[in-house]
Formats: sequence, C-alpha cells, structure tokens
Amino acid sequence: MHASARRGIDDRSRIVERFQRDWGVELPDSVFEFWNFCAVVGPAEQQALADISVGPAGVLDLFAEDRSPPAGLDVRLHGRFYRDPPEFLTFMYGGSDGLHYGLWTDDGRTCDAVASYYARDGGGIEKRAETPLQTVRAILERCWTDVADDDPEDADVAAKLARLGLLRQALAGHESECRPEIGSAYSYRYDFLRQAVDENRVTTLDEAGALVSGTTALERPPHNAADEARFAAYLYSVFDDPAALESCAAEARRRCAAGDPAEALVLGRDLHWGSVGDPVREALAAELLSAAYLALDRPSLAATAAAHHRHRHLPDVEILRRAGT
Repeated sequence: MHASARRGIDDRSRIVERFQRDWGVELPDSVFEFWNFCAVVGPAEQQALADISVGPAGVLDLFAEDRSPPAGLDVRLHGRFYRDPPEFLTFMYGGSDGLHYGLWTDDGRTCDAVASYYARDGGGIEKRAETPLQTVRAILERCWTDVADDDPEDADVAAKLARLGLLRQALAGHESECRPEIGSAYSYRYDFLRQAVDENRVTTLDEAGALVSGTTALERPPHNAADEARFAAYLYSVFDDPAALESCAAEARRRCAAGDPAEALVLGRDLHWGSVGDPVREALAAELLSAAYLALDRPSLAATAAAHHRHRHLPDVEILRRAGT
C-alpha cells in the first residue's frame, strides 16, 4: 500500500479534528470505510475502479496528507463546483460532464446521504445511496450492464467483466453482501427506484430538497411531490423579472426576521443553483442563505456559503497544495 494511503487510514484523529475545525462536520464511519477500501483492494480491483471512473477526490484529498489552500482562499472551496449547495461536500468524481459525488449534510454537523449531479450537464441533484460504498456498487452495476451488452467474445470485454466481478466480491465483504442481484436487476431493484415523497423536506430547484419546517411563499409541495419542469419554469421566470425577484427576496427577508427562515432557505438554495453567473442572483443567494442558516443554527453552512460566494468563479476547483509547497 502507498505510504500516503497508510497515513490516511492510521491518522484518523487528525482527519476528524481538521474536518471538525474547518467544516464543522462529523465525518461518518462510511467515508473512512470507503477510503480504506480504495486503499487496500488489489491491482485488479484498482483497475476496475478506474474502469468505472471512480476514486477518492475532493475533501478526501485531506485524508492522504495535510494540505493547505493558497493565501486568500478557504479550504472549503476545494472540490466545490459553482452550483454545489453548501450542504454538498465532494468526495468522488465520476468521469464525465462534471459528474461528482458529495457527502450531504442538512444541519452542517452530520452527513447522512450521498448526493451527485453533473456540473456540466442537465439534471438535478440525486440522493439515492446512503454511503460511498453503496454508491460504488450502484455505479459498478450500471457499468456491468453496459459492458455485458458488448461482444462477449471480445477479450477486452471479458477481462473488464472479470475485473468488475472481483470488485463486486470485494464490495460484498464490506457492504451490500445481502444484495445478490447484478447488472440491471440490481439497478432496477435498488438504484432506479422512484424516490418517495419526503414530508420532512421542501421542494427546491436543485431537486435535493431542503430539511426545514415552517411555511414558504409558494406553498411548495414536499420533496419529490412537485412537477419539477413546471416548478423550474416558474422560478426562472421570476428570476428573469427584477421586480418580481426583489419582491420574493423581500418576503423571504421579512419572514426570516419574524422567526420563520424556511422561505429564505429554499429561495436562497434556488438562487444559488440558478445563478448562472448573474451577480444579482449570486448576491441574493448569499444573503438569504446566510440569514437562513444562522437562524436555523447551522453556522458551518453559513460560513461555507459565504466562502463560496466570495470565490464562485474560480477557474479550477482543485485548490489544495501539499504541505511545504
């Protein structure tokens, strides 16, 4: 095993302390299991991970060694794409169109799901898996289905399927051992399911939903209960109307000041996702998110939102440098 990988596994206390200090987040055991898995599997399994274009990235760069950002930049910007909500902590890239995966934290303290989306393509945020290794298994089975459709007599195809099979066996030793299905059978049973309506979350433009109680100006439906295309069309029509947008922002401010931050949170998230480089939307998103997170006692998310707002237009999300450089 590479020395930097060994250090990442052994020096857990350093990692835990740094994430608590810099992000305010308690990392779940599942993320350490993912790091350990990627570090200890054999060469064939490592190649299989490369075949499906996954591996540690983003915040997991801090597992291998201490790194620091350049002067003037915040470590929380590392791996943070333009539209990433503050709740999203990138830990893995997906290989095409800016696909990336993040630990999801609603309260800025604990992480309870894995989220993903394409930074350079359409579609919203998906949250289908609870752990990183569950995510790897889902990606593996989608890839297996695609590869299995190729020529079975082709040596490269056979070799790739063999590697994926070994990776599946290795994963079963850590998670998903009670899921015997493979390929499309696995995907349709565990991965492609229609997401249930979540009464504890409120619809947001990024399709991830917001965990918040209270009322919203649009009387938004619960998460996964909205007509997403219609909802998005309406919101973007508001965003394109300066007077309507300011009226919505004023109402969110009023409600938040009166003790109900729900509208400030959801509208702030919507504006963050739908900023598309517009400085007015960016500024309103930063303002409303800060107010909402502080009112909800989510100070780490407020700090992340503020840091991101100051540097949303960085040309590269890879900002960490090695210690001593």
